[in-house]
Amino acid sequence: MINYPFNITNFKEKTNKKPDSHKNRGLSLEKLINDTNKFYIFNEKALIYKKPTPIHVVKTNKENIITEAYFEKPSTTDYNGLYKGKYLDFEAKETKSKTSFPLNNLNSMQIKHLNKVDEMGGIAFIIVSFTSLNRYFLYFIKDLKNYLKSNKKSIPLNEFIEHGHELEISIYPKLDYLKVIDQLF
Repeated sequence: MINYPFNITNFKEKTNKKPDSHKNRGLSLEKLINDTNKFYIFNEKALIYKKPTPIHVVKTNKENIITEAYFEKPSTTDYNGLYKGKYLDFEAKETKSKTSFPLNNLNSMQIKHLNKVDEMGGIAFIIVSFTSLNRYFLYFIKDLKNYLKSNKKSIPLNEFIEHGHELEISIYPKLDYLKVIDQLF
């Protein structure tokens, strides 16, 4: 089998789901970003990784195999890395809403962390998927900070349309968010 275009098997999507007539329906935002990051790494465009969720180990057996553990609440963001000498840090979130993104989907530690990254010269943003609309937006922390001053409980879709950057799904990279970074930095 030819693994076009990269001749590596980890780019091939494996699924047991029936084909859907809607393009990329059912792909989670995390999967899209992880596949995109694999593409960036393979093509030496960027080095961006998903941070693992911290696990608190409670018990191990005699062979030092974990027998009891729980996920700790993540303290910062989902992804970080390096692109053209700049540090990137971002959070990925999904919402089923067709009209807004609930701000309680972001915890205060994530917002503080993204603000620190921005203050120290890094590039900080969130990527939000409106899953029922199949629309994806990159929204910089600077815009989020401005919006948080309004004390509203959600960000309307129109705010993403006006001040965010809509991301298009493609074959490779699947969700090319670095295209926005290239245009603005």
